[in-house]
Amino acid sequence: MKTALIAIVVIILACVAVFFGFGRERTWEILFGPADLGPVNDFADLKRPKTPNTFLACPREVCVREEPDLVPPVFAADPHELRQALRQIIEAEPRVEHVAGDADGLGDRYIQRTRFMRFPDTIVIRYLPVDVGRTTLVIYSRSKIGSSDYGVNEERVRRWLRALELAVPPIAAA
Repeated sequence: MKTALIAIVVIILACVAVFFGFGRERTWEILFGPADLGPVNDFADLKRPKTPNTFLACPREVCVREEPDLVPPVFAADPHELRQALRQIIEAEPRVEHVAGDADGLGDRYIQRTRFMRFPDTIVIRYLPVDVGRTTLVIYSRSKIGSSDYGVNEERVRRWLRALELAVPPIAAA
């Protein structure tokens, strides 16, 4: 019994040493694959997982298959101005990595990691011109690991949109 307990403690300590020795980010990559969940090619055809670890801010007429959690406003800016304003907000946050930008300049993809465990979340953003000088957007934030995110994705999207509304005046709900 005592030998088994010692063996269990040694195994646990070895796992902790590997976890912190390799680094949390690298450990998750080894166990679960690349942090980036990839792009969303068509928000009209988006199929969200049944797990409650995503948050979608999207105009209803764009996300027709999935009900958005939040409808973002229309902003008084062209898509490139809105993108620049949101990029400044995002890049001021900790543990954020820009992993891709669309060739047309109307989309970005980021990874943001949680504070302690460094779990990766993928955030896909698409800027949608509404009219001259008016733009709305889609923000889809989703967790790579786990079935619940304890509201992290929702809090992130809402925080980014609040900051964006302070930087660029919204005109109306989309």
